[in-house]
Amino acid sequence: MTAFMSLIRGINVGGHRQIRMNELKELHESLGLRDVLTYIQSGNVVFTSDDADVARLQRHIEDGFEKKFDFHAEVIVRTSVELRNIIENNPFHGQPGKESKWVVVMFLAASPDDTAQEDLLKAYGGPEEIFIIGQEVYIYYPNGIGRSKLTGSLIEKKLKTVGTARNWNTILKLQELMQR
Repeated sequence: MTAFMSLIRGINVGGHRQIRMNELKELHESLGLRDVLTYIQSGNVVFTSDDADVARLQRHIEDGFEKKFDFHAEVIVRTSVELRNIIENNPFHGQPGKESKWVVVMFLAASPDDTAQEDLLKAYGGPEEIFIIGQEVYIYYPNGIGRSKLTGSLIEKKLKTVGTARNWNTILKLQELMQR
């Protein structure tokens, strides 16, 4: 049995595509996933499954989501081991001047190629610090994410893949829930 998290992209943002977390929990349970827990309203679900194929689980959840809610939403799935590695690889960890509340990780659907990574880094010269490690983009927003011009749309466009971002505190809470 493997522990996973699924991150649903683009729901409950700005009053659009509203999905209650109990409905999201019911969806995952109806798909045969076990030990399902949700965390806050941004589409975070932790569960266990005997099926260890991340890509198959992702498709299964996306298909079930579309059937239940009548619209498509991208789903990013990571195992507990992958999440632990993401946390361990945080390039901002241990830097005294970096507050964790300004750290965001964007979980990507695919690893961007070198050219796409270079395009992103060349295209944006704001105060944010960006590190791309595998399928994750670590971003430090020194002035907060709300007014930043480094948006998810810009990142997705330059990296040529979709993603969904979570703040560092949410990531740590999801790890805690996966270890229960």
